[in-house]
Amino acid sequence: MATTERLERLIADECGSCCDGDVDARIDELEGVRDRASLDRTPTDAVVFDALSTETRLAIVRLLAAADGELCVCELEPLLDVSDSAVSHALSTLTDAGLVERRKEGRWRYYRTTDRAEALLATVQGDDGDTADADAGGADE
Repeated sequence: MATTERLERLIADECGSCCDGDVDARIDELEGVRDRASLDRTPTDAVVFDALSTETRLAIVRLLAAADGELCVCELEPLLDVSDSAVSHALSTLTDAGLVERRKEGRWRYYRTTDRAEALLATVQGDDGDTADADAGGADE
């Protein structure tokens, strides 16, 4: 069990005094915060954010979203400055994270974004469709 010494000091600083009942009440409030935060979903959410953590995978998701439909691996490869195997690996990671769906037709595989990927991109891009200021602050400055 974690120590509550720092929490006791915080309560004392804020209220002028602190007793066990104050600490217990605050811990109950904090447990409510933990429940609302849905921490039990964190491993799944972490996989999604990890899948978008490289430039190649994020670029693939953006390209697929901009295509407004499906693209074949062979259509993605010329647009990305990485090896064929890197594109395939990135698509596999994105598929495993639930951000991309694949469909096989003969010897070709086609990919498209999922609703989850579209929602994440919309959040990052904001209402005006521009990407967040992260694009403006690149290493070229």
